[in-house]
Amino acid sequence: MAKTKKTTSRKTNSKRKTSSKKKTKKRSIKSYIIRLGLLAIACALVGIGLLFSTVYLGFWGKLPDYYTLRNIKNADASEIYSEDGAILGRVYAENRTNVNFKDISPNVINSLIATEDVRFYEHQGVDQRSMLRVLVKSLIMRDRSSGGGSTLSQQLAKNLYPRKRYGAISMPINKIREAITASRLEKIYSKKEILQLYLNTVSFGENVFGIESASRQFFSKPASALKTQECAVLIGMLKAPTYYNPRLHPDRSKQRRNVVLNQMAKYEYISETKAKQLKALPLGLRYNNQASKNGLAPYLRENIRIQTNKILADYPKEDGSYYDIYRDGLKITTTLDSKLQAYAEQSVGEHLKRLQDLFYKHWGTSKPWDNKKDILSDAKRRSDRYKKLKKSGKSEQEINKIFNKKVDMKIFTWSGEKNVNMSPNDSIKHYVQLLNTGFLAMEPHSGKIKAWVGGIDFNHFKYDHVTAKRQVGSVFKPVVFSAALEEGVSPFEYLPNERKVYEEYDNWSPRNADNKYEGSYSMEGALAESVNTIAVDVLLQTGIRDAIVLAEEMGVDSNLPKVPSLALGTANISLFEMIQVYATLANRGVHVDPYYLVKIEDKNGNLIADLSKQRGENRFVLSPQNADIINHMLQAVVNSGTGKSLRNVYKLEGDLAGKTGTTNSHADGWYIGYNSNLVAGAWVGADDMRVHFRSLTLGQGASMALPIYGKFMHKLSRNRKFTNYSYASIHKPDNDILAQLSIPHYMPKDSGLLKNIFGVKAKDRDKLMERKQRKEKRKAKRKSIYQRIKNIFKKKNKD
Repeated sequence: MAKTKKTTSRKTNSKRKTSSKKKTKKRSIKSYIIRLGLLAIACALVGIGLLFSTVYLGFWGKLPDYYTLRNIKNADASEIYSEDGAILGRVYAENRTNVNFKDISPNVINSLIATEDVRFYEHQGVDQRSMLRVLVKSLIMRDRSSGGGSTLSQQLAKNLYPRKRYGAISMPINKIREAITASRLEKIYSKKEILQLYLNTVSFGENVFGIESASRQFFSKPASALKTQECAVLIGMLKAPTYYNPRLHPDRSKQRRNVVLNQMAKYEYISETKAKQLKALPLGLRYNNQASKNGLAPYLRENIRIQTNKILADYPKEDGSYYDIYRDGLKITTTLDSKLQAYAEQSVGEHLKRLQDLFYKHWGTSKPWDNKKDILSDAKRRSDRYKKLKKSGKSEQEINKIFNKKVDMKIFTWSGEKNVNMSPNDSIKHYVQLLNTGFLAMEPHSGKIKAWVGGIDFNHFKYDHVTAKRQVGSVFKPVVFSAALEEGVSPFEYLPNERKVYEEYDNWSPRNADNKYEGSYSMEGALAESVNTIAVDVLLQTGIRDAIVLAEEMGVDSNLPKVPSLALGTANISLFEMIQVYATLANRGVHVDPYYLVKIEDKNGNLIADLSKQRGENRFVLSPQNADIINHMLQAVVNSGTGKSLRNVYKLEGDLAGKTGTTNSHADGWYIGYNSNLVAGAWVGADDMRVHFRSLTLGQGASMALPIYGKFMHKLSRNRKFTNYSYASIHKPDNDILAQLSIPHYMPKDSGLLKNIFGVKAKDRDKLMERKQRKEKRKAKRKSIYQRIKNIFKKKNKD
């Protein structure tokens, strides 16, 4: 019995000892884990401390110092304005307009803080609670859904100084860099200034930076005018600008907007009731793309972009550095009128769309290149794709293979830009058939350019047809007749319509468009009906050299051939030059240099350069009396000649003068019209002169170019603001001259009333001698020695 008790006692003690050992072992394991955990934490803290120290000391790249942070300068977009104060477009490295805190809607601030950093006014750049959450969840638990934990100040630091790659430890290094930078920012700037900096810096996608640019882009209003729900849309985009883009993804954007509104209600910036009402509203997007390639007058803005930095080289800042159109937020004012520019672009679009349809129907199943294969091969070699492939060393065989392979591309059509799968060869066939245009409007007395359209679509066609040189056709004839008047040819005599062969010019023989050669025309009739044979005779009677000199004085800089065909407009001259010629006529013989840049100011409105005063002096180049006579004659073009559709189709009233122009094979169509206050003109044609209409009816200037002017002036006439342009008068010749000019335009050959100034009889020789003497006297009066010398050297340079 005793043995049993002892045995039992031993067993009990053994069990107790075993249990005690187990408990001790468990405690030691737990203690070990705790110690290990504490050691790990200590090591982590030491590691973080060491990492922080290395970042602070610049081992991972220099941190921005206080001086740098005090002088933060965001790139600011420059804006180009019309004379009437409208923004035509922007030029920038980053599409941003910096604004002051007071110019930002309070609802933007409230929605931003409620959504992105609710303790913004409590911390000093770093929110410790959020940072701890990120350290624990993101770094230790690898939970990517834990959020960024960045304050607005840290986000500003990230926007100002983008993150870098440091391998596996990129995130902690970048976070520490941002925390240090944010802390420094908070010591330099007030909370308002940090919000202002943040909202001017943050990206909204689509290359839009800052709240002001975003507000204009998505809601067509300044940031100060944003409504609460609109603020929520923009602030909601900050989480993922492309994913929540209201234009691309309206449903996602609306959901995100409502999240922001809920946050605003949660933190009592708005009531729950208000939030509910706002969440029920549509997005209300009013998208207005602020990209530099969009906006009015893109061709002129491109000229301004190129010129401005060159101009600014003469106007350095006080510290000796130079202004930059891409970054300094300049305000550039032009002479353009935004409404006139819009009318011009609308008129071009309306007419060219219709004309292109006519062109396709006119050619039908045949193509302009059917018998001229070089048209396509030449267009191919002119293309950027071909030039790049050639430069890269590709053979012709390899290039041909690439040009025959279909690829995805965007093409221009009059129904809008289209995404297509097309071979480069097919795209060349598409583009080579397109007709293009240039249109320009100018005040003759001031020289101000009021509208400038360089082509049908700047995104696809960068070449500016306002400055391009093309054959001018009959729009050059007023120069010839003006020179004739200046040299003493009478405007009251009839001129014979005879086809002649000019042996001294390689037996050249000009012909008329209608192939009719009979009777005689008054000078006015010859201009109104654009009679070629008479124009050539008048030029030779006047002297080719004298006509060229007058053309140059009226604004033509192009090289003019010294041949009789000059009278028919065989010279290549730009629309920009020809507008000056007609402006000189409208201005009664006074040439005024055209200009479109008025002034350049800095972003605070301080004047940098006044460009309106840096132009040449106005100069008389044609007597007012002779200018009045030509103006009177060119009114006949509108009232009864090739421009009469302006009256009966476009219903234009008031004094109007002008001239149509058509070149060989109908490759170029022109019309320039004017009154005393506005000169405007258009050129139309394909880029390749071998592509054109095959009939005079469709290919003449009256069909190709005149409708643009007609539509433009019709739009002006309906706007009371522009009655000074649409209903201006044209100065009439003296009454005695006017009475003599009122002779019939045409006289049959056998009328017996003709006076032939070319087939001169003996009894008229005295009259011709007297005319020549008058001619020499006029030359001496009109041209100074300085002008003669200038013209001589000008010719030498050109030749």
